[in-house]
Amino acid sequence: MIIHTVSPGESVYSIARFYGVSPSDIIQANRLTEPSALVVGQALVIPGNFTAHTVSAGESMFTIARDYGVSLSALLRANPGITNYERLQIGQTVIVPVRAQKLGTIYVNGYAFPNISMEVLRDTLPYLTYLSIFSYQVRPDGSLIEINDTPLIEAARRANVAPMMVITNIEEGASFSSALANSILTNEQVQNTLINNIISVLDSKNYYGLDVDFEYIYPQDRENYNNFMRKLSSRLRALGYILTVALAPKLSADQMGLLYEAHDYPVQGALVDHVILMTYEWGYTYGPAMAVSPINMVARVLDYAVTAIPSEKILMGMPNYGYDWTLPFVQGTAARTLTNTGAVRQARDVGARIRYDTTSQAPFYNYYDDQRRRHEVWFDDARSIQARLRLVNDYTLGGVSYWTINTFFPQNWLVLDSMYDVRKVI
Repeated sequence: MIIHTVSPGESVYSIARFYGVSPSDIIQANRLTEPSALVVGQALVIPGNFTAHTVSAGESMFTIARDYGVSLSALLRANPGITNYERLQIGQTVIVPVRAQKLGTIYVNGYAFPNISMEVLRDTLPYLTYLSIFSYQVRPDGSLIEINDTPLIEAARRANVAPMMVITNIEEGASFSSALANSILTNEQVQNTLINNIISVLDSKNYYGLDVDFEYIYPQDRENYNNFMRKLSSRLRALGYILTVALAPKLSADQMGLLYEAHDYPVQGALVDHVILMTYEWGYTYGPAMAVSPINMVARVLDYAVTAIPSEKILMGMPNYGYDWTLPFVQGTAARTLTNTGAVRQARDVGARIRYDTTSQAPFYNYYDDQRRRHEVWFDDARSIQARLRLVNDYTLGGVSYWTINTFFPQNWLVLDSMYDVRKVI
């Protein structure tokens, strides 16, 4: 597999000819709805077992073949456009056929809302270990708000994907609530009721395990949360269920802030089977324009996380969306959410050129709307996905977790499949 960045004047057909593949292979792999209208700077996945080599001084087709361990004849067949293979130009691209070599086998979790398209779900399930269905909201008395999860659970199990129940401290009709979490974490009777209700759902719905996503917990409830998870872990393990927890992306143990302080990495990591690190939302709805999941910031989180949590338990969070901000940024204004494929379509429609930031390892572009307001859009493409997925190998992590899989992003799964095998547990 090769990731190609579209240059001015290129078409699907010229790109296919250069790599020696059929145009339909590129169109189908990337699910291009407008193959005749590529965007300059757009990333395309070129399917096939080969890589692109950039010629350095003194290199020839012979030395390149030798260095990659392929035959000269195979290298020549992959590059029919190179007629003088003894005289290559510095910076020239040579296509090298290689054997598919993956970096390992990983766990892949995907969060899904119950309203996910069953077609999207069907296309995504082959790439997942776990399907985490979002979410059962807890009530102050320990009861749970029901969701329509049965179709998703059944589809997951048919595809050998383990369905995970998710509980959250999202207040009914509102958002994550510190007060709601406090009412649970400070009342042992309510906790017992909640745990009994969780086990009832796990058993009756045929779930594989539980994911706890409690956010914005009061700092003073840190040890209360730890104790609740101790009790929950003991009860679930005795029944054969696994336990996962979602934690904020901390840079240090003593990081201040309502989102961070009650999330105790060492304690939580010791209690659960997997820790999902929510390594996204640096660029967020009510913040200034920037990459949603900049690789430099993700790496800083992982630098700390692997000192506090066994690395094989960590699932690195992967966002599946982007944002469109109106500039200049004004505090209190909201960015518009885009899908990754939708961001490219918009770039095409507004005539924008996609650029790539090497520090954050993310694509972005600017455009002006009908009211002459300047916009900035950050999203993900095959290049940024590949860069972040390399961190899984670099830090020997257990795998990744996607928020969310409700929209299908074909490039993500192509890149993931080229780099890792997906571990199945059922």
